[in-house]
Amino acid sequence: MTLETPIRHRLVNISPKAYEHPADRAATAALKAIPYLDVVVRRLIEFNYERAYRQVLLGNSVKIGENQLPDLYHNYLDVLDVLDMPERYDLYVQQTPAVNAMAIGAGKPIIVLNSGLVNMLDERQTKTVIAHEVGHILSDHVLYRTALIILLQLSSVALPIFVGLPLLAIRLALLEWFRAAELSCDRAATLAVRDPQVTARVMMNLAGGTNSEKLNLDAFIEQAKEYENWNDGYDKAQRFFVEIGATHPFPVWRVQEILKWVQSGDYDRILRGEYPKRNEAPNPAREAGDAVNFYGERFNEAFKSAGESAQSMASKMGDWLRKAGEPREDNKN
Repeated sequence: MTLETPIRHRLVNISPKAYEHPADRAATAALKAIPYLDVVVRRLIEFNYERAYRQVLLGNSVKIGENQLPDLYHNYLDVLDVLDMPERYDLYVQQTPAVNAMAIGAGKPIIVLNSGLVNMLDERQTKTVIAHEVGHILSDHVLYRTALIILLQLSSVALPIFVGLPLLAIRLALLEWFRAAELSCDRAATLAVRDPQVTARVMMNLAGGTNSEKLNLDAFIEQAKEYENWNDGYDKAQRFFVEIGATHPFPVWRVQEILKWVQSGDYDRILRGEYPKRNEAPNPAREAGDAVNFYGERFNEAFKSAGESAQSMASKMGDWLRKAGEPREDNKN
């Protein structure tokens, strides 16, 4: 049986610039300015992590399709249609209680939903999460995101070849970028489902670890305002050191950011068809600005705190890349 997916409100040829959060735009620009980073990121991924992970998923997870959880697959196809994606990507559900999902892969991306998430959220909320992950693909986040996942799993014992690289600094910079990128994809998810309250309710359920109908969304929104308006400077400083090691922004902040975006009118303008297309050149004024400099300074500070300036980091990375390409002594004849 072949599923026919209705196209309810396709956003034809929509560019990710249409919904991109300013923090994401600025952090991405600052990240790309780090010397040699793109080269190192690609080299990390080349060490067969991606190919090995694909094999693990194929052998130890459930691949979703027309004959496997067809309702979930139908919602996935609907998201692809709404965001006018150029192709389909493999979708898996893997058995783990952690409530999470991810899009990964520097070549052809794959989307993975944890069983803990599928079991906790209802159909529309799960669809929102899928749309969030598709947003990462449309926004071309998957290269850096795959590198971050690898770095979070790396150990110097398992991979001595990486000794000497400022991996902690790269990790901190990627984490800073990724938290900003999450805000963009919350917007993509909201556009796909066409209900900001569903996106907000997903955040509330993730924060509480339950999909109980007893949870009050209005109360959670008030909680988000309390968090944002907290006045104590010391408490905010303490909060900063907690946030910099996190992969995701706190759910209350994400709810606030979605509501501000909707209230700004940008959400309605996009639904009316007033948005930039993928074949249009980006607006240079929107790509630049103080926010880029802000993230650039934060990323440079991360490298300095790891004992490396951007200049010496580039040199070390160049040396590492050359050594990584040389044959090992025990492989020489």
